[in-house]
This record gives sequence, structure tokens and C-alpha cells, in this order.
Amino acid sequence: MNGKVCLVTGASSGIGQVAALELARMGATVVLLVRNRQRGEAARQAMIGQTGNPNVDLLVADFAALDTVRQAATEFLGRYQRLDVLLNNAGVYVSERRLSADGFELTFAVNHLAPFLLTNLLLDCMQATGAARVVTVSSGAHMAGSAKFNDVRAERGYNGFRAYADSKLANVLFTYELARRLEHTNVTANCLHPGGVRTNFAADATGLFRVLFNLARPLMLSPEQGAQTSIYLASSPEVAGVNGKYFANCRAQTSSPSSYDHTVQGQLWELSEQLCSGKAVKR
Repeated sequence: MNGKVCLVTGASSGIGQVAALELARMGATVVLLVRNRQRGEAARQAMIGQTGNPNVDLLVADFAALDTVRQAATEFLGRYQRLDVLLNNAGVYVSERRLSADGFELTFAVNHLAPFLLTNLLLDCMQATGAARVVTVSSGAHMAGSAKFNDVRAERGYNGFRAYADSKLANVLFTYELARRLEHTNVTANCLHPGGVRTNFAADATGLFRVLFNLARPLMLSPEQGAQTSIYLASSPEVAGVNGKYFANCRAQTSSPSSYDHTVQGQLWELSEQLCSGKAVKR
């Protein structure tokens, strides 16, 4: 990975931090995109110390506010002329209905709209780089997701797990549509299920989901184990040129039947463009 530039979102903890650390250990220039500057700086310093690689940089954006995503993309493009790997890792689980700064249901905004916007803002840079990869962390929970996306403010009722599952299905649909649009280019797009991982992502969970999550914790993967498929898709020569696939355990898998609906893929893309005010995409 020497000479390559990797941008990792949600890189101050969990599998994002582990993936960023390993990419830095491989010699890449790694840019951590985090919400909290203090935590991000602590992670950056720790990575430099553990790897001996001084090329670990920091950007700050709150994925609940799309203007900060735009600003982070602008800052990245001002610092770097290439982007070899974009690892869309940041995600949340929200137990109670909350809205983003832009007025969208928070889970959908953070888990789908923000990476959709960020990816599109950086695609020209990636295409100018050469062989580049977009890797998006979804979840096996997408199997329970609905592909309707007709209530982006969650005004018809809210369920935390349903919102999370819908957002993770959106990740897969987005990946497949992006991959189709990237055919015959030098950029690939793939997504993944990291496995059940012991991280703080569900710290906000309540009720039955929190009980089940805590009961399952002893059986869950460590962040180091959960990051392996992200690292594999970001760096392995084995997946060079592989495009539009869903991975788990470092192997291509079949995603949910609804995720393969080309009409829904296109509809979600168009909706996402509209919700991002059309500022993201030229394609």
C-alpha cells in the first residue's frame, strides 16, 4: 500500500480504527474522518506510534450534517491529488426517533446519505487516481430491511432496528448502483457484512435489542476480527477489479433478494441526489 491514499470514516474506534491502523501498517497514507476531533487526534497519534508511519492525517465531519461532509471533501481535495481507497465505515444505531441537521431520520442520514454524498464528491479524484476502490460497510441486518424509503423523516412511526436494517439495505443498493455506474472505469465498489462485532455502535440501544445485544456480546467478534473483510477489500490483490459484490468473511456472498432490484437501486440513487440537494453528483 506504499504510495496509496486511503480515507476511512468512523476511524476513531471499532473496526474503522482497526482497519485504518492496518492500512497505515501496510504503508498507506491514511486519512481518518471522524466526528470528534479530540478522539480522532488521539487515534491518529496512537496509529503513528504503533506503526511508525507518520502519514496519518485527520479530517472532521459530523455525518448528521451534510454541509460538514461537503466541507470535509473540500478539505481532502485541497490536501491530496489521489484517493486509492474510500472506506465508508461510519455508522450509528439510534433507538429513538431523531432527525439530522438536514431534517432526515438520523440513522438513514448518517448511515446512507452521508457516505452517498462523500463518495460522489470524491469520485472524480478516485477516477483520476487509477485503480481505486469504494468499500462500504453494510450489515447482515440488511436482510430485514425494507426497500420503500418513502418516509425519510420517520413520521409514520419509528423502530430503531428497522431503521438500522433499512439503512444497511440502502448501503447494498447504493453499492450495486454505484458499481453499475462505474462499469468500464478504473474504480470498483463493493460492500460487506463485518459480522457481529463487540463495539460501542449500539451504545444507544434500548429495550429488547439492547438485552439481546448484551447477551450476545461474549459470542461476538473482536474489532480486530470484524475489520478483516474491510481490510481485505481495501488492500488485497485478490479483489482487484472485483465490482458490485457483497462480502462476508472475506468471500463474496449473496445479499437479500430485494437488494438486486435494479429499479429500486436507481430510485434510491435519485432520491439520495434530491435529498442531498443535487450537489453531489454530476453523473
